[in-house]
Amino acid sequence: MDVGARLRMVRDRFGLSQRELAKRALVTNGTISLIEQNRVSPSVSSLKKVLEGLPMSLTEFFTFDADPQPPRVFYDAAELPNLGTNQIKFLLVGTAHAHRDIAILKEAYEPGADTGPDMITHEGQEGGVVIKGAIEITVGQETRVLGPGDAYYFDSKLPHRFRNVGDEICEVVSASSPPTF
Repeated sequence: MDVGARLRMVRDRFGLSQRELAKRALVTNGTISLIEQNRVSPSVSSLKKVLEGLPMSLTEFFTFDADPQPPRVFYDAAELPNLGTNQIKFLLVGTAHAHRDIAILKEAYEPGADTGPDMITHEGQEGGVVIKGAIEITVGQETRVLGPGDAYYFDSKLPHRFRNVGDEICEVVSASSPPTF
């Protein structure tokens, strides 16, 4: 997915200049320009910060459609947009639903990949099942390595972090409510 072209399309749809979006998002207009030119690939947290200027969630950004389609039931694997990076893929299910109550993700963590040094917190709850590989999950002060078939479920207000501690790609199917993506 071309993040730069998508940001330009969404910004234009909201009728904002690069300078106005930058002002609202508390970033430089050079940052907006570099992203739109695909000269930089923003991290998930950087993109979230830019989207706060619209305001728009990551899910809305990646599923925003200039020509809305009616809700669908089935999705081919190739249709799931990656809301993550090359190291951590967050493939979103159900992009055609405008009023989503849950986010369902197929996650893939490359060996050694993690969600970053800072713990994550947000509203809601999340849970998932490890399909393949091993993932270390820290929630609050508790850390555990989960393997295939193991699962987790917690209040997302608790600080948390995910890290692939194995030698192979780790795959997880997860859900969160309300959607954080």
